[in-house]
Amino acid sequence: MKTPRSQSGSNPAHHRCRIALTGGPGGGKTTAVDLFRREMGDGVVIVPEAATMMFTGGFPRYPELDAVRSAQLAIYHVQRNLEDIQAARYPDRILLCDRGTIDGAAYWPEQNGDFFNSLGTTLEDELSRYDGVIFFESAAVGGLGIEGGNPVRHESLTEAVEIDSRLRHYWSKHERFVVVHHNKSFFKKISFGLAVLDEMVSELRKSGRILS
Repeated sequence: MKTPRSQSGSNPAHHRCRIALTGGPGGGKTTAVDLFRREMGDGVVIVPEAATMMFTGGFPRYPELDAVRSAQLAIYHVQRNLEDIQAARYPDRILLCDRGTIDGAAYWPEQNGDFFNSLGTTLEDELSRYDGVIFFESAAVGGLGIEGGNPVRHESLTEAVEIDSRLRHYWSKHERFVVVHHNKSFFKKISFGLAVLDEMVSELRKSGRILS
């Protein structure tokens, strides 16, 4: 497997198990991540969402295309290194990643070039970092509001649906990709998501990707 040029010293095989939780704005994934951690206890460690950390910490956010590109490049590197830090610190735990390194492709201004080429990597290389993907479909897909929750979220319902579609386009190419569809009942949606994660962990354990 080719190592991305942007992180030549990193080898994604050096982790025990890494599951990405992603999806469009207002999907409930961040809430789900915390509930999953509570359910699974010390067997997991959370990798927080890099974009939220950066923007709430004062990282500039401007609409100009060059600024959007620069922000997504920075988010990619922070996200990747957050994952690798947690993998190094907790080598025996499952990493639950609140988003992943591929998400930036959905926010990339396409007229300015290719996200992966700009980073010296490929979609295939980034997908190979993760053992499974759970995709939380945005509530906006069902016409439901996405207000509240993440303070840095600013997308309209239409924008949220478009981002959801672009994210699914990339992540759905993973061999272990599962969608948690929107539901009028947030409780039912999260409950289903928890069941999906439990099943995915069981499958990975049977395959030998997770040690018992």
